[in-house]
Amino acid sequence: MRRVWAIILLAALLLLTQTQVLAQEGQPESSSPDLVIFTRYPARVAELGRTVTFNLTLRNNSSSPQVVRLEVENVPEGWTATFRGGGDVIQAVYVEPDNHATVSLRLEPPEDVAAGTYRFVVVGRGEGVKAEFPIELTYKEKLPPKLKMEVRLPTLKGTPNTTFRYDVTLKNEGDEDMTVNLVAEAPKGFLVKFKSIGKEVTSLPLKANSSEHIDVEVELFTEVPAGTYPITVRAEGGEAQASLTLTAEVTGRPRLSVTAPDGRLSGQAYAGRESSLKVIVQNNGTAPALNVELSASEPSGWSVEFEPSKITEIPPGKQVEVTAKIRPAEKAVAGDYIVTIRAKPEGGASESADFRITVLTSTLWGVVGVGIIAVAVGVVALAVIRFGRR
Repeated sequence: MRRVWAIILLAALLLLTQTQVLAQEGQPESSSPDLVIFTRYPARVAELGRTVTFNLTLRNNSSSPQVVRLEVENVPEGWTATFRGGGDVIQAVYVEPDNHATVSLRLEPPEDVAAGTYRFVVVGRGEGVKAEFPIELTYKEKLPPKLKMEVRLPTLKGTPNTTFRYDVTLKNEGDEDMTVNLVAEAPKGFLVKFKSIGKEVTSLPLKANSSEHIDVEVELFTEVPAGTYPITVRAEGGEAQASLTLTAEVTGRPRLSVTAPDGRLSGQAYAGRESSLKVIVQNNGTAPALNVELSASEPSGWSVEFEPSKITEIPPGKQVEVTAKIRPAEKAVAGDYIVTIRAKPEGGASESADFRITVLTSTLWGVVGVGIIAVAVGVVALAVIRFGRR
């Protein structure tokens, strides 16, 4: 019985040992190559016909120094491939144990190279070691100069006092840097400014395949009638041009003035009596003045009424005559007084003018005074005649 158990135990041990061996054989053996060549950017894209340089790193993982000879495979006819190190053309590089060295590979195509993708293999051979590394170079045809302008909101609305500000994006879609000149065409009475980062500019540099944001500011320096006005802006860079049409919708606004028919802001009135004063309310703005209310600031004890008291509408460039009925205080002393007359349109600003009103006293008291003086003179004269004879 013991012999049977011994045979079973021996068989189990043999089976376990065989399983471990098979498991170890199924796992790949981990090892590091003695020589490695690489570049961080193995696939490059360049402008057609341009010479391209790849920066290569060679690493020696062995315990002995290596002199590594370099070459490039799959070089097309007409191409030139050269290795450079320390400013010179080289064919080999010395790499110390467990260290690395850097070299550059310069690929120069022929003048008639076609657009496309070209593949090369960099090969390094040392003492009993070899390393390969594939690289790729794609040539694209050079894009012609091209500018593009875009605006987020092409139409803005405002009054003549509004600064219309347009957010414009200028794009250089070519493969060359350029200086872009900015030009604007606007109606008479419009002032156009270009601003970049808050500063006014007339031109700006624009790199290839990049974009810049600019503000186009439009101001009105005259009273422009209400309407829709187009503004053309252009960007010019060498042979490349781009244009954009912006729109300013000017709503207009009323602008009132208060004056007299003859231009003289003065009048006369008698104390305690109503006098009429003609007043002109004129709209010098670019939009109708609606529901114009008239009011006055007068001395204490005075009254001022208007006929009419409200003007329904004054079209642009038109005027309306109003009668101001002024009554000075009963005990107003003769002299000059100021009455301020105001006109305010609906939703607009109030405009005013100061009128000088000269107050006169009644002529009746003058007649009475003259009569009293005449009577007094007569009495004196009679007295002289009568008593003078005695």
